[in-house]
Parts: sequence; C-alpha cells; structure tokens
Amino acid sequence: MPEVLIQRKIKIKEKNATAIELRLPHANLVMVSGEKGFIGCGYLNLATAEKLSDAACLVRGVKTIDDLWEAKIVGLTSFAESLGIKLGMLGKEALELLV
Repeated sequence: MPEVLIQRKIKIKEKNATAIELRLPHANLVMVSGEKGFIGCGYLNLATAEKLSDAACLVRGVKTIDDLWEAKIVGLTSFAESLGIKLGMLGKEALELLV
C-alpha cells in the first residue's frame, strides 16, 4: 500500500521549508510552508487564509510536491502580495519570498 502522507524538509535560499503531499481518495493535497507563508493546491481556501492574515498562494493542477515548483500562482492573499508575489509567478519563485 502506498504512503498516504509524504513530508519533506526542503532548503530554499539556505532556509527551511516543509512540504507535504497528502494522498486523498480523489486528489492529493499538496503544500509547501515557509517561515512567512505557504503555497498550496486548490484544496486550500484563500478567503480563510486572508481572514487569518496568512501569506498564502494557490496553484492548480499539481499532484505531487515536485509539480508545485513549476506551477503558476493563480490566487494569493494580500499578505502574499505584500511580499512581492504576483499572479503567474512560478511556485519556486514565490517560495523564495515565503521562506
């Protein structure tokens, strides 16, 4: 039986981030969290992240942690925007601003 939860520590610009991939029945929940905020797949709710003052970014079409690096940001909170993250930016570029 395959692992249900994959968790990895990742180095980005000499800082640590935590990546998770949770295999759910119909799709995977994928996200990477840094010191300043996180990027995640469409399972995440940006309205809640905004309400909680989180720097959060949303990508779509990712199935694995590795997919997230090349995925484009399709949604973000005002707190992520204040860090310099923009719509259309690649996940790896946004993560450099979130660690």
